[in-house]
Amino acid sequence: MKIVNVFAACMLFATFVSCKRTESVLQGGQQPSATEGVVPKSVINGLVFENLHKTGRFDWKMVSDSVVWSALVQGDSILSVGFQPSGTADISREIDKINVNAGDWQDARQKVLSLITEAEQFKGDTKLEKGLVTYQSPKLPVFYVKASRFATVKALRASALVRYAEPVGYARYMQVQPASGGATSSSLLTFGCDSNLANTSLVPGVDYTNITPGAKQSWNYANHNIPQAWTQSTGANVKIMLIDTGVSPTQDNLGSNFNQGASTGRTIEKINTFPGGTPADVCGHGTKMAGVIGAPRGTGGNSAGIAYNSNLITVHAAENVVILSPESVQGIGDAYVLGGDNAAVKIISMSMGSLFSFGHVTDGIRYAYNKGKLMFCAAGTTNSTFGPFLGVVYPATMPEVQAVTGVKDNGTSPCEDCHSGREVAFDIIMEKSTTGRNPLTTAATGNPPSTVGGSSVATASCAAIAALVWSKYPTYSRDSILARMRRASSFYNNKHGQLGWGVVDAQKAVGN
Repeated sequence: MKIVNVFAACMLFATFVSCKRTESVLQGGQQPSATEGVVPKSVINGLVFENLHKTGRFDWKMVSDSVVWSALVQGDSILSVGFQPSGTADISREIDKINVNAGDWQDARQKVLSLITEAEQFKGDTKLEKGLVTYQSPKLPVFYVKASRFATVKALRASALVRYAEPVGYARYMQVQPASGGATSSSLLTFGCDSNLANTSLVPGVDYTNITPGAKQSWNYANHNIPQAWTQSTGANVKIMLIDTGVSPTQDNLGSNFNQGASTGRTIEKINTFPGGTPADVCGHGTKMAGVIGAPRGTGGNSAGIAYNSNLITVHAAENVVILSPESVQGIGDAYVLGGDNAAVKIISMSMGSLFSFGHVTDGIRYAYNKGKLMFCAAGTTNSTFGPFLGVVYPATMPEVQAVTGVKDNGTSPCEDCHSGREVAFDIIMEKSTTGRNPLTTAATGNPPSTVGGSSVATASCAAIAALVWSKYPTYSRDSILARMRRASSFYNNKHGQLGWGVVDAQKAVGN
């Protein structure tokens, strides 16, 4: 996953240009009042960055009503609203058991909607009320509304019926408009994406090894003893859900040729949860992750995935690896619910993230966790300057998921662009110290491989190793699989403060 340099640079710039303003805002916990008008983006961005620096996370609950309202109206005016009946305690452990169509939940939802229509001053206007809700989760107590008034934000955040009220699309618009004018929406929606072309500079015997029946084995597999683990397990009968940007419809190795060579008797499903989208990869990133996890050990010279006999569900849930838009938040939240409800899914891998926390995504992850899913998320990728400062990004910061980062081939140094931090659980070797070469994966089309780096490939690789372990021990629980992986990692006896349990030895995790 790439939380790109521009994102971090923009945030840092915003902090600097608003330094005096932000400092006065933060002193004594005070925030700009509504009577002062809209809080500038530069100040909002400074508050975001300040909280990230102090706590390692940012949640809209950390700032005042006026800041939330200012972010809302300077974005797309979409609020994500999590609701609950009055008197309800923390629902995180029961969120998978909630029936949002039950009377008390429907009553709470209607009361919140009435609060909004009154605050927006169009109560009784049927046309405006009909267009109020832009999205309603079928399983989670959350909906999105189009709102613009300060009174709405204030009323929602003061209500016991509201768990969160977030300007879910602000990240897409947080970039400060240049003095010369130009678009105010963020160009970050295109970052992390590329054409995923084959890498023509790969060196046989150095960057890969040819393996039977006619596939390529990425250079880093040996660092994790994956070839040795393959003698015991290849991921058969384990279903992995990949939440990402879809999969290329022109890549036959992830389509009609998914079963070939040493990969047989398995399935690949391609679904879409991104509003208005299709299962097709719109970015290139999802195809790369799918290849790392489960590309076939085939006959045409493609790069074999780590769990090359696993079953795979690929989900087009977002348009980019940086979670910025309401559509992506909705798509990801819905994807976790689908994964939670699919009894065959054991593992969920997501190499995407954000500097912001999103209540809807948090709800979805907790829903899937309560259903017993083992989830891996990317720790984050920017560059060597910002990585140590930003630390692990959301949602890899959540205790319900396993945060994964990438390290160099010495096994102890984070990759040039990879984040680390106390939340990291596992490391994957994915960068050569000498050449900077990253692991092989599946290109957008054809058999010649491409390459992929960052904590993205580390996360997909770790999820695939987990599939090898679970395939060997099909009756084990999630916690038992994690215990085997921890015991098989390089820092098991002395957990590292920034790199967690360390580099996973797949052979040791699978056992004899």
